[in-house]
Amino acid sequence: MQPLDLWPTAARRDLVGVFTDIDDTLTTEGAVTPDALQALTDLKTAGLVVIPITGRPIGWCETFMAGPGGSTWPVDAMVAENGAVAFTRGSGAQPPLVKRYQQDAATRSANQARMREIAALVASEVPGVALSRDSAGRETDLAFDHAEFDRHPPETVQQVLDLLQREGMQTTVSSIHIHGCFGDFNKWQGANWIVRELLGRDLAQELDRWVFVGDSGNDQAMFQHFIHSVGVANIARFVPQLSHLPRYVTQGERGAGFAEVARAILAHR
Repeated sequence: MQPLDLWPTAARRDLVGVFTDIDDTLTTEGAVTPDALQALTDLKTAGLVVIPITGRPIGWCETFMAGPGGSTWPVDAMVAENGAVAFTRGSGAQPPLVKRYQQDAATRSANQARMREIAALVASEVPGVALSRDSAGRETDLAFDHAEFDRHPPETVQQVLDLLQREGMQTTVSSIHIHGCFGDFNKWQGANWIVRELLGRDLAQELDRWVFVGDSGNDQAMFQHFIHSVGVANIARFVPQLSHLPRYVTQGERGAGFAEVARAILAHR
């Protein structure tokens, strides 16, 4: 990983869009700080496409796509559950939210029944590990808390991963949750899907014009594929566990790190 100030100026100037993780990338101690929110606003004002992509549930994202009292985030879409489902905006003066899925309703229903069984297995075989507190808003995956409210050692995390994989689930680990899903979903696959859905374009053919900002294990597929990838400084604690690292790293952690990326982009537009 190279310092962010080594990111070539010409590359920053030509960007058309920004993908960003949310937890511990936009957020600090679980909340989006004013500097990170202002960074989102500044990027949108400058004409860039801004898309958070997260392991959080789609129900959790709805608050930030259509928040009360002017709390709506200035973003074009939010991709949730590690790529499986997203909110975009419709058209008009007060555009409605549009929920988009990659799986049809019958497949989702069958998977949800199976996931309930697997959640019970985890509770039985790995005592003390609980579903994430945001699980009520999830539609396409399971998430277990390992570092948001609970604290579990790496051996316990691995035990949960082994069980989920044994049951045929695809797995990943974020800075706070252990995820399992049925389907070939990850953030990279979800990013390609939402660019097709939202813009009618092929992300893979214009990767030199997009940047991704993240911090942990479920961001690896993005780090692997994006030409311009940035880790906020707190990625340091995950580096020994990562096979794919971002090309650049910020000085600041979490929301301050994201704001640093926004300043680096906007300084040369």
